Amino acid sequence: MSHTDELIVRRDGVAGFLTLNRPKAIHALTADMDHAMTAALQAWRDDAGVAAVIVDHSEGRGFCSGGDINLLRNSALTDGGVSGRRFFYEEYQLNHLMFTYGKPIVAFMDGITMGGGVGISQPAKFRVATENTRFAMPETGIGLFPDVGGGWFLAHLPGRLGRYLALTGARIDGAEAVWAGLATHYLPVEALPQAKARIAAGEPIPDVLAALAVEPPAAKLAAHADAIARLFVSDKLEDVLAALEDDGSEWASATAATIRAKSPQTCKVALRQLAIAQHLPSFADNMVMEYRIASRVLTRPDFAEGVRAVIVDKDNNPRWDPATPEAVTDALIDSIFAPLAPEEEWKPL
Repeated sequence: MSHTDELIVRRDGVAGFLTLNRPKAIHALTADMDHAMTAALQAWRDDAGVAAVIVDHSEGRGFCSGGDINLLRNSALTDGGVSGRRFFYEEYQLNHLMFTYGKPIVAFMDGITMGGGVGISQPAKFRVATENTRFAMPETGIGLFPDVGGGWFLAHLPGRLGRYLALTGARIDGAEAVWAGLATHYLPVEALPQAKARIAAGEPIPDVLAALAVEPPAAKLAAHADAIARLFVSDKLEDVLAALEDDGSEWASATAATIRAKSPQTCKVALRQLAIAQHLPSFADNMVMEYRIASRVLTRPDFAEGVRAVIVDKDNNPRWDPATPEAVTDALIDSIFAPLAPEEEWKPL
């Protein structure tokens, strides 16, 4: 076994374990963790003794709360986004490596699974939710956007559900994650050690997870599936808000109010991002697009301000710029999605 302070890398039987180990930060990813995960995956790729990779977390109340937001904000404020863009570039390479990995990856999404945690769990072939799972892409609340491949995964959900999750940043539980297709299995927390041990012992992963899985509770969000499909049908933010406000139901009104509190720029970026991702030929193409977006939004006003309001000062009163959906022009969104110089474009490992 070898480990750093932030990531435990070890072998057990036929399994390679990547165990996130920043409990006080709910295992938020740092650049060093991204590097260590990438190095381990590359080493195990051609190691005949490793048949599967397990991604999990040590103690604490979540799998992974996201990326190193404070690093990114500091970069935006102090170095013009240089170190932040490097972080995104390498993190996206890890996401793509996992997505294209030749051996099965099992991600145990026990507890909070948000942002960067989505990026290292959704590429896995097997994604295990529990009664503790709280899954979200909450970037509209901090002026970022649903990145780390989130645009790809959300775009391919049924019935406009991805648009709903991207705009609202809604937290869904483990049962809802299974219902939505974001998790493949639902296991009780007490079964996780046994699942990992049996996988490490070489038992077939599908058989292990099927044997230990239980029927999840009813997915609460399913009650709103028809409304989501109907009210989020447009890729224009103003149309979505109008549809919600015209609907008249309590749920639709509350959803509209939630979206109006988010960054209008991020909401428009997310809608275009998902519309494009739905028709891209590959995950790599999606990551090229997301890196272009990340390179721009990192240094735009909403990101530093959103992190200030939610994480630094915690006043939850961000001053978005532009302040309204109508003020976010098509020209601004076009500039965020524009190609970078050829030498700056993202490339997979």
